[in-house]
Amino acid sequence: MKPFSDYHSHPQGHRVQPFTQELLQPWVEQARIRGLTDIAFTDHDRYHEGIDFDEIEKLREANPDIKIRAGIELDNDPVRSIAGRRWVETNWDRLDFVLGSVHFLERPDQMFDSVPAGAEQFTGRNIDEIYTDYFHRVRQMAETGLIDCLSHLDLVKIHGHRPKAPIERLVGGTLDLIAERELCLELSTAGWRKPVDELYPSDEIIRLALAKGIRFTTASDAHSSVQLAENYDRLAKKMETLGIRDVCVYENHTRVICPL
Repeated sequence: MKPFSDYHSHPQGHRVQPFTQELLQPWVEQARIRGLTDIAFTDHDRYHEGIDFDEIEKLREANPDIKIRAGIELDNDPVRSIAGRRWVETNWDRLDFVLGSVHFLERPDQMFDSVPAGAEQFTGRNIDEIYTDYFHRVRQMAETGLIDCLSHLDLVKIHGHRPKAPIERLVGGTLDLIAERELCLELSTAGWRKPVDELYPSDEIIRLALAKGIRFTTASDAHSSVQLAENYDRLAKKMETLGIRDVCVYENHTRVICPL
């Protein structure tokens, strides 16, 4: 069965755009077109000023057939995410869902996953060391106590760089922490539109996560409404192949496991 939820979307895109019905309604319309019944708005924390919980409530009232979750993507931006974390703490009870992401490595002025510019951060460096550093930062995010789910877990592969060490050695401790804290991982189709052309996370990481009892959300990381549920037919086949028979949704940070 095709996934019914998309828990990673960015109505504001890459700038502050105050929530209005005109901004948000196209996302609901696209959800209907794609057969979704449960979506989460998860704009980047640096754009939290645009989020309006009253507008989300109006949208819910106008669209009772779609579950609309208030969320945010908490980043490790060394400059702007300090304010983002404070905002999450202040608005925790109004949020349904918080994603945790790592987009910054050693350079505070550039996200390593920017395409193509971010690839220069990998040039001439030991890839295993970069992976080790990246997953250390992911664990730091998981330890904040402010997130429900880790997004695009192996984003570090975005430019196609692969470690020499077995991935289990690099990610095992991170998966242990995720399992211990009962956090989710997202299955993100965004990787299929990036240079790596692969689902986030990889099949091998998904199998390791399954063995540890970790659960999943489904996501597209859409930055425009037309990207919502992108490649979900392909995702459905992948989930069937890997034996994933359910998906998680959230309300007020409470995880509900739904069979597919």
